[in-house]
Amino acid sequence: MTFLEGLLWLTLNVYHEARSEPQIGQVAVAHVTLNRAAQRDVSIKTVVKQPYQFSWTNQKNSYIPEDPQAFFQCMKSVYIAINNTDFTAGATFYHLDNIKPYWADEFTYVNQFGSHKFYKQ
Repeated sequence: MTFLEGLLWLTLNVYHEARSEPQIGQVAVAHVTLNRAAQRDVSIKTVVKQPYQFSWTNQKNSYIPEDPQAFFQCMKSVYIAINNTDFTAGATFYHLDNIKPYWADEFTYVNQFGSHKFYKQ
């Protein structure tokens, strides 16, 4: 996998998971994706497309962004994540703050960025 392919999949993940979030929330989602790839020693594409890891990959008929401006904003957030230290303390999971997934109590809560709560194992 090339760097550009990884950049595309990382940006698509941020776009579909957090495009309505403030930039800090988008950057945090990018860090989670990068942390998972590093922890599992797999490509970003592999992490993003793993079944039931990111809901959009199971719910969308097309991965093509419908909002180019939001897509490019997400790409900027990905650039920030790639070029800066992970401020999520190694988080590998997150969820919207208005839901309580079954797994949340099994992980260590890190912080909330935007409307997502972040956790690590």
